[in-house]
Amino acid sequence: MARNQEKAQALFNRFLASKVDKEKEGRITRRPFLATECRDLNEADKWRQQILREIGKKVMEIQNAALGEHRLRDLNDEINKLIREKGHWEKQIRALGGPDYASAGSKTSDGEGNELEGASGKGQGYKYFGAAKTLPGVKELFQKQAPRTVRRTRHQMFKDINAAYYGFRDDEDGILVKEEAEAEATVRREAIIEWDVKEREKKEVLETVKGEGLEEEVKFVAHVPLPDAKDIEQAVLAKKKRDLMAKYASA
Repeated sequence: MARNQEKAQALFNRFLASKVDKEKEGRITRRPFLATECRDLNEADKWRQQILREIGKKVMEIQNAALGEHRLRDLNDEINKLIREKGHWEKQIRALGGPDYASAGSKTSDGEGNELEGASGKGQGYKYFGAAKTLPGVKELFQKQAPRTVRRTRHQMFKDINAAYYGFRDDEDGILVKEEAEAEATVRREAIIEWDVKEREKKEVLETVKGEGLEEEVKFVAHVPLPDAKDIEQAVLAKKKRDLMAKYASA
């Protein structure tokens, strides 16, 4: 038992010694908690790149909806925290005389090189990534509500109805009368031209028929003999006689 404690103590001592040596040499491998603690531009840019890699890695991980609700929420919180931290480091880089990444519109991408929307650190507020958008209570935030259709009342519909709606004032400006006159003249002119063409064709046909000698006088021929006035008078008298004979003979 004592041997194990001695081994553990020895390992702990070596760890502390190596940490002290690294701090003495100025080679700190852990990212500072505050960006303002870093005074070296190259170191600040290195920590910013590290944050970008961590954001991309976590965004790739949050795409998996099978992680569960609690893990997805934790990942989304970590990504938002890293985005805020990235903004602090970019501000410190600008203060040290480095490039202004925020105004330059630098893009953050995941492990596959896909650009991440909302990971620039410029906008304010909490953002959701990947499968976190489908969590209960979050999905409703991304659903666009259908535009509400408001039906007008009968009073509102009849409010704008006046004489102009029924066309009673169309002739007041004189424009419609002028346009109708022009349209009527055009139609009349086209009708006259069409009538002249038809009459010319008729004349040409008649002249052709007369030239060939095919024109014949048309006569009406009755195939049934027609009665004259005398035959009609005799037929009327005969009918009257039959009527009188039938009347008195039955009496």
